Amino acid sequence: MPARFRHFAINADDTGRARAFYGTVFGWNFAPWGPPGYFQTRDAGEGLIGALQERQDWGGKRPHAFVPTFGVDDITAALAAVEAQGGRVLLRPYRIDGVGEIGYFEDPEGNLCGIAQYAEGYWT
Repeated sequence: MPARFRHFAINADDTGRARAFYGTVFGWNFAPWGPPGYFQTRDAGEGLIGALQERQDWGGKRPHAFVPTFGVDDITAALAAVEAQGGRVLLRPYRIDGVGEIGYFEDPEGNLCGIAQYAEGYWT
């Protein structure tokens, strides 16, 4: 089951401060996208989307690191494999219209990751 690194999220307590930091340090431009407190950049690399978002709680975990999201063809099968290999699903998949199904898990080493089955045509 191949997966492709497609998205990363920067979690912040102060999104304005974080936008200024990454904009100045890396030259990334962030545009509001989706829910309040959520911003997106497409300046981080070809075929990669970066998000800057307010820090959230996922199953009792509050990420203090970049969170990668991996694109898969079958999110249900991928999450079953996560659990079968000792990982823990933190947030069951939810739908974002036009984007696809997205969920979050913790690997056996304690790393938080996103997993997505993107909508047809999202990356083209």
